[in-house]
Amino acid sequence: MRSPKDFFKPKAIGAPTPPREIPFRPSRMIHFFDPSNPKMAAKVPDLATKCDVLLGNLEDAIDSDKKVAAREGLVKIGRETDFGACQLWTRVNSLDSPWALDDLTTLVSEIGDKLDVIMIPKVEGPWDIHYVDQLLAQLEARAGIEKPLLIHAILETHLGVVNVEEICAASPRMQGLSFGPADLAASRRMKTTRVGGGHPGYLVRTDPDPANADAPRVTAQQDPWHYTLARMVDACTASGIYPYYGPFGDIHDALACEDQFRASFLLGCVGAWSLHPAQIAIAKKVFTPPVDEVSWARRVIAEMGDGSGCVMIDGKMQDDATYKQCVVMVNAAKLIAQRDPEYAEACSFSSDELS
Repeated sequence: MRSPKDFFKPKAIGAPTPPREIPFRPSRMIHFFDPSNPKMAAKVPDLATKCDVLLGNLEDAIDSDKKVAAREGLVKIGRETDFGACQLWTRVNSLDSPWALDDLTTLVSEIGDKLDVIMIPKVEGPWDIHYVDQLLAQLEARAGIEKPLLIHAILETHLGVVNVEEICAASPRMQGLSFGPADLAASRRMKTTRVGGGHPGYLVRTDPDPANADAPRVTAQQDPWHYTLARMVDACTASGIYPYYGPFGDIHDALACEDQFRASFLLGCVGAWSLHPAQIAIAKKVFTPPVDEVSWARRVIAEMGDGSGCVMIDGKMQDDATYKQCVVMVNAAKLIAQRDPEYAEACSFSSDELS
């Protein structure tokens, strides 16, 4: 067993020191793009002004004969694009694929100074993270990278769910987890072909009317992902990293997408994937704290003083627990306001508050 004293030591001579905490950065949408597609690549500079995170995708949705082109395309984009406040992430191919090693070796060596996070798909246990952690340290040392690259894992197998707490705690590089419903459904042998969202067959029904057995009975569609998502949120929070909802596959159903994103936001997720430009605005809307709730939270903080005891505000009791909820809300709002002047004005944040 590795000594706890060594947990934050570099795993290779010359590699940067691993982070002791993962600071929160707005990442309401992780917008995927195909680096092998010239039309998509041409849109990256403009998207960087609209998105919190842009992710160059090398894995699923990239044809086998375009894997190398996608990798090379991402290197070119990384070198030539000014991302400003937008983060650049990548999703490499799965560790059991013939492309993963070259993905990691090439990207760290060529644009390791531009990348913020490397997303690893189909993580099943801490052993996957240990491998990537060690390899990244060696590659960083060889390339002279001064800022440690972070790891983001996708929770998309039954074994990954079983080991989710150990995955989150496997390395100080761990930035967060994304929920991958499609691969998880296949791994569990679930009988659905949907990518996220509910299912009309997954429901509960009221009991029959004893006086009228033929009377209509009310049904309510349930969320088949609630257990896994809630467990993922708890595991991430316990390790000081961040949970994200993954893809919502029905691009044309904006209302259901918004509902799914909002449910994950209320559970504790800080963002979601956007697979189409139409979903960028949905994620931005959902994962930005509402202005009225921010105003209420600021009022509670002001009246609570040091956060101890309790006060009555408009007939509602506020104590240290609600004070902490309000601090989370306001801190998130401030970080978003720093890069969104319109939102800052709507929330009435002063420049001193945002500095």
